[in-house]
Amino acid sequence: MYGKDRGSFQQGGFAPSAPVDAGKEYEVEIEDIAKQGDGIARVEGFVIFVPETAVGDQVNIVVDKVMRRFAVAHKV
Repeated sequence: MYGKDRGSFQQGGFAPSAPVDAGKEYEVEIEDIAKQGDGIARVEGFVIFVPETAVGDQVNIVVDKVMRRFAVAHKV
């Protein structure tokens, strides 16, 4: 009953894929500021940290790195 047939997060299927891809450009609005000072944008609810931005900025970004729960990008 508690063997390998039981689902787990590491076996796949549970973690949604990110709606953004590294190297691609997106137009976003900065919605918030993180504790570290980076701007926070969202694409389909997925968090993207963008340095050197302020709340309300409309910016074009290029995604540098995509992690499981967030991404990091830079302004173009």
